[in-house]
Amino acid sequence: MMDTDARRELVVGIDPARNRHLELAWAADEAHRRRLDLRLVVAVPPEREWREGDDRPRRKAMLEAGADALREGAGWVRARHPQMQPVTELLDGFPATVMGGLSARARMVVLGSRHLSRTAEYFSAGSLVVPVTAQARCPVVVVGDAEHITQQPAYLVVGIDGSESSKAALGLAFEEADLRAAALRAISVWQPPVFMLHDEKDAVQAQRRMLSETTAGWSARYPGVHVTHEVPTGHPVEELAGAAEHALAVVVGRRGRGGYEGMRLGSVVHGLLHRAHCPVITVPLV
Repeated sequence: MMDTDARRELVVGIDPARNRHLELAWAADEAHRRRLDLRLVVAVPPEREWREGDDRPRRKAMLEAGADALREGAGWVRARHPQMQPVTELLDGFPATVMGGLSARARMVVLGSRHLSRTAEYFSAGSLVVPVTAQARCPVVVVGDAEHITQQPAYLVVGIDGSESSKAALGLAFEEADLRAAALRAISVWQPPVFMLHDEKDAVQAQRRMLSETTAGWSARYPGVHVTHEVPTGHPVEELAGAAEHALAVVVGRRGRGGYEGMRLGSVVHGLLHRAHCPVITVPLV
C-alpha cells in the first residue's frame, strides 16, 4: 500500500501550449481539501544535438514559455485559494519521464487532456496522458472535462472487477466521496462471454455478491458515504462512461506499471481516458 503520510504533495503537469485552468482548478481544490502542498511543473526536453541546425533558440523560447506558464498558473491558484502558496519548478527532461519520476513521491499527479485520438496520443511528442498513467507510482488524475458539480446529489463512479487494483481504486473512491460529501456508485459491469458455461442469472448474482462483499469494509469505514451497487450488462468502457456522464469523477484501478509508451495500459483505463466526460482517476496497485 502507498504510504500516504509520507506523500504530502500534489503535482500538476503544466503544458504551456494549452489552456490549463481545468486541471489547475481540480488540483488546487483537491490540495485544499486534503491539506497537501501543491507543485506546478513544466518539463522542457534537452537540446537535441543530432538535429540539423542550432536547437538553442527554440529551447530558449520553450524555457521562457514554461516560466511564463508557471508564473501565470501560480497566480491563478493563489487567486482561487489565497492561503495557498504553490511551488513551481522548471525542469530539464522529457515531460513524461519527468512526471513519472515525480510520481514516486507524490500523493497524486494531475494532468490536462487535449482529447487526442488513441493514435495521436501514442505518436504526439507532447503527449503525457498515456505514458504517465501507465508508469506512475501514485494515482493519476486526467482532467479533460470539468466536474459536474451541478448534479444533485453529487456522485462519483468507481469500477470494480474483483481485482486487487480495483480494490485500491475503491478505497480512493470512498475517500473522495467522503471529502466531497458525495454519493458513490460502485459498478461491476457484466460482459457476457461468447460461450456461457453457467446460467447468466447465477453469473450476474455472483458478480453482485462480489461487489457487495468488496464494498462492505469500506462502507463501515465511511458510514457517511451513500453507496449503491450496480451490475449493468454491456461493455465496461461504455457502461462506466455512461454512468459517469454527470459525475464528479470516475475512478478505476490499473494493474502494474507499463512501459514508457503505455502499451500495457488496460483497455478499460485507456478507453475511459478518451471516452469519459469527467475527470478520470486511475489508481495503481503499489
